[in-house]
Amino acid sequence: LIDRAPSSRPKYANPTSTRSMRLHCPICGERDRREFYYQGAALALGRPEPEAGEAAWDAYVHLRDNQPGDLDELWSHDQGCGAWLVVTRNTVTHEMKGAALATGKDARR
Repeated sequence: LIDRAPSSRPKYANPTSTRSMRLHCPICGERDRREFYYQGAALALGRPEPEAGEAAWDAYVHLRDNQPGDLDELWSHDQGCGAWLVVTRNTVTHEMKGAALATGKDARR
């Protein structure tokens, strides 16, 4: 085995931890993540109009910043009330920083 010095990288959430990730549903309260279905980054919130043109659609479909830190994501509470949520999650630590109901056309994908 190679002896390595302690890493200066940030500590990530332990994927083998027995403590499950929790999300706060504005309707049902705090729930286990397994009640929800991850729908992806909240890009649907900025979806171009159908007639927006090829460049706008190319950017929407293919270009991602993919930076570490806070990201707005769409989640649906499939095993609960069925609500669509915009969840702010830190992609490095997996800390859930907030959740709000997705409303109007934002709730449809």
